[in-house]
Amino acid sequence: MTASEGATIGLAIRHLAMLLERAGIDAPLRESRLIAAHVLQLPPARLTLSEHEPMGDAMMAALLSAAAPRLERRPLSHILGRRAFFKNEFIVNSDVLDPRPETEALVLAALAPPWSTVLDLGTGSGAILLSLLAERRGARGMGTDLSPAALRVAEANAERLEVSARATFGLSDWFSAVTGRFDLIVSNPPYIAEAEMAGLAPELSFEPRMALTDGADGLGAYRAICAGARAHLVPGGWLMMEIGWRQSEAVTALAAEAGLRDVSVLPDLDGRDRIVTTRA
Repeated sequence: MTASEGATIGLAIRHLAMLLERAGIDAPLRESRLIAAHVLQLPPARLTLSEHEPMGDAMMAALLSAAAPRLERRPLSHILGRRAFFKNEFIVNSDVLDPRPETEALVLAALAPPWSTVLDLGTGSGAILLSLLAERRGARGMGTDLSPAALRVAEANAERLEVSARATFGLSDWFSAVTGRFDLIVSNPPYIAEAEMAGLAPELSFEPRMALTDGADGLGAYRAICAGARAHLVPGGWLMMEIGWRQSEAVTALAAEAGLRDVSVLPDLDGRDRIVTTRA
């Protein structure tokens, strides 16, 4: 499709949606509109008002170029450079896990009890930690990760949300470089078993492998976190972890074995087991 064929913004969006649908994208029209808004530098809501405007050849080429990675199933957030999560937008790239809507259940659970200090293990983009600090204006927190590149993204997001003064970040293998105790520890660790990796959506192949799997049974991170939690929580402090929806029995058993108490499981918005909460 070219401008000489009478292309308009609306026709270009529908043409791209057709290509996305052929590539197996679940919501092709929605994603086409988001990519078009990104390329045209327009708010998505403005696209409807601009649908009948002509789409020049250069802009059409830019649109198809921007969409090319998505047609190869690279995550949409990598094209847009951002992802909406909880109440904010976060910088996202291939160095960090793309924040998922189900992880918002962990943020909601963590906002229920009182706390003033929080540790986020495996922080990635910082979406969990920074969402919590944005809601608790007097709180302070630390995010750790094994990836220096991920920590740079988290630091950029802290600046974006204007919470840098209350957030610190450190390179750490779970608790290895963590000192002190916290009121709350949160984590969305790699919980996909190695045997399950081959069956995942194509988009996940573009995300950091270390953020997805432990290379074994998917429970390695929980063993480390549960074992070290009591030494890094204040008495009565909370540990909250996202889990795979079939892992609640295994993870609650690990928490109990580690001497943690008040172990419970909370669902995500789809009603699936998603969060294990427990206390020191």
